[in-house]
Amino acid sequence: MIEPTVSKMKQMKLYGMHNAFKTAIESGRTDHYTLDEFISMLIDAEWDERHNRRIERSIKNAKFHYKSSIESINFDQVRNLDRNLVMRLAGCEFVEKNENVLITGSTGVGKSYLGTALGYQACIEGYKVNYFNTSKLFAKLKIAKADGSYLRELAKIQRQDVIILDDFGLQTLDSSNRITLLEIIEDRHNNGSIIVTSQIPVQGWYDLIGEKTIADAILDRLIHQSHLLELQGESMRKKRGLNRE
Repeated sequence: MIEPTVSKMKQMKLYGMHNAFKTAIESGRTDHYTLDEFISMLIDAEWDERHNRRIERSIKNAKFHYKSSIESINFDQVRNLDRNLVMRLAGCEFVEKNENVLITGSTGVGKSYLGTALGYQACIEGYKVNYFNTSKLFAKLKIAKADGSYLRELAKIQRQDVIILDDFGLQTLDSSNRITLLEIIEDRHNNGSIIVTSQIPVQGWYDLIGEKTIADAILDRLIHQSHLLELQGESMRKKRGLNRE
């Protein structure tokens, strides 16, 4: 009777239940459970399996540049990184409130790592996340304008609960990218969250965007109800390199 049951579980894609049931049978632990406890154990195993698969799928779809985690963040005092603020952000209430996170600092201080870690947390909490290198995103959307897929690409971005714009401001925006950024920001205003990392302090973004009217519109929507983290200290990449010597 056992083999057909195990086979049916697998065919029905009840993988968590299948593995838990098979393990319990093989280990001879079925006598340790009442009927209610055994059913509860199987249901819990299936729930955990589906929950973990959903997180893995969400992380894969986010297309992060690398793996990152809140637990691995360095909170040395010289970094000017408020642990309490970071841990509150890690709870992802900012996503629920459609708030933004702006992370600035010089090269190598860990801006991208922190932004990505918050993105991973959002995936774990069940939100849809997409990571973008800002320059590559603008280049991709310029091509989309040329081939007619621009609105479709914008719609994909709009469907995300959180988008990460990494390395914003490496180049001054031209007129096309300026309009693209405004459309992205307008679509997400009160409808989604944005995590921005940049080497340029927020007060320098006005000149970076250019064109007064559009800059005002972008920054008013982006900075309003945002959390600002200004990282300091020496390059973490340089520091790791020295530690290996």
